[in-house]
Amino acid sequence: MDKLNLPQYSPKIRKSNDGKIQIWDSLRMQYVALTPEEWVRQHFINYLTEYLHYPKSLMTNEVSISLNNMTRRCDTVLYSKDLKPKMIVEYKRPSVNITQKVFDQICRYNLVMHVDYLVISNGVNHYCCKMDYEKQTYRFLKEIPHYSEL
Repeated sequence: MDKLNLPQYSPKIRKSNDGKIQIWDSLRMQYVALTPEEWVRQHFINYLTEYLHYPKSLMTNEVSISLNNMTRRCDTVLYSKDLKPKMIVEYKRPSVNITQKVFDQICRYNLVMHVDYLVISNGVNHYCCKMDYEKQTYRFLKEIPHYSEL
């Protein structure tokens, strides 16, 4: 797998009975197919939980939403302690450039979720913006905030 711009991490990896490589998802508590995007997701979740102290108990992977009568999935959602969506994280494989199209995707998800923070990562580049609903704008942050700063 590609080298990422995230702290070193040794995920649990196994070969399934049908010979496919899987990685342990610590939020879903199960092994899932190891794809380049999943490689980024698991490293990024490790970064959020181990380095920025985001509680696993308030995070979920593959959150289904209904958008324009179609089901979509947010890659990871962080909830507040009162279980309101607080942050959406969208992952792309390292070879995918983070473009306006990718940013538009997470913004569409936010029409439903109405979170305070949007995060996009391809494992190499990471972007975080803070929403300002009063001014109907957002601002990009220099770094992903520590959980205590949210």
